Amino acid sequence: MFKELLALRDKIDEVDQSILSLIIKRLALVAEVGEVKSKYGIPIYDPQREADMLAKRRQEAKEQGISPVLMEDILRRLMRESYISENDKGFKKVYSGQGSIVIVGGNGQMGRLFARLFTLSGYQVKTLGSKTMHQAAEVVTDAAAVIMTVPINKTCEIIKQLPPLPKDCILTDLTSIKAKPLQEMLDKHQGPVVGLHPMFGPDVPNLAKQIIVYCQGRDPAKYQWLIEQMRIWGANLCAIDAKEHDKCMSFIQALRHFTSFSYGVNLQREQADLEKLIVLSSPIYRLELMMIGRLFAQDPELYADIIMASDDNIELIKRYYNCFGKMVEVIEERDKAKFVDNFNEVSKWFGNYAKHFIKESQALLKLANDNRE
Repeated sequence: MFKELLALRDKIDEVDQSILSLIIKRLALVAEVGEVKSKYGIPIYDPQREADMLAKRRQEAKEQGISPVLMEDILRRLMRESYISENDKGFKKVYSGQGSIVIVGGNGQMGRLFARLFTLSGYQVKTLGSKTMHQAAEVVTDAAAVIMTVPINKTCEIIKQLPPLPKDCILTDLTSIKAKPLQEMLDKHQGPVVGLHPMFGPDVPNLAKQIIVYCQGRDPAKYQWLIEQMRIWGANLCAIDAKEHDKCMSFIQALRHFTSFSYGVNLQREQADLEKLIVLSSPIYRLELMMIGRLFAQDPELYADIIMASDDNIELIKRYYNCFGKMVEVIEERDKAKFVDNFNEVSKWFGNYAKHFIKESQALLKLANDNRE
């Protein structure tokens, strides 16, 4: 029996070697695709191509008696690696005029990320920091774009300190709040202005599928090349009004970060045994714990600035606090009927999104379980 098992394992090893060879071949082809995309300025991420390819492979897998989910999991993992490979090949430069890209705060993590992308696209990149701001007038003389990547609480102040910019120079920022910085930029510069918000951190390997929100300021035709350049990097560009953006971010960022912060503070004060919690957690609870731990591995001032960025954020959190208190009363009274009524009301409000989120989260839970040590 043992010899029979060893023989089968040897055959599996041979198949694995064949799979490895095919992966190497696929990545080599992807590298060639990346060169073609770079040459012709084609975005590294093509959502329609990806969707069509996955649908075909799922159908082919089903016809062969293989799980379509397994086929899609394998291909998505390969595609993530492919995007990383394509990202190293450089990108087509969209802007045809003269001028450099000036990144204010370019020594920060987000500043360095965008400096790298612009450099890969053939732009001359200059940076300004707290120690070199006195040189700003000279540095921005030939600027095609000036990009603010400074802390939220300093953005408006530093915008005011900028010297006059060239007429057609784009002034933009990468701040997570938009209404106030956008207005400050419009007041400062009479040329093209656009507000940007990258919905990702500086640790992303590439911009494929990453969301960048942009809010119209002035002269969209003159800043369109910047939007197109980010599309070529693979980003998904989403246009929205600045005030609407800030309202959405109150829920997406401020409230969520605050609840994670509060949960983490409570874990610490209760002296919860993290090792036991991790061992006993199923994938979904492990993911939740990971997201809380992730928050506390980052810059506390950044999250303080995001949460306290506006009075609207604070008012939203206060309403959440009141709602939380009412739900505590429900469980304190052990009013199961009221709990179920609230549950069903929210379930109805979510509608089809609830079922969609279950399906979407299954892939994340499988990945969390696979990576469990």
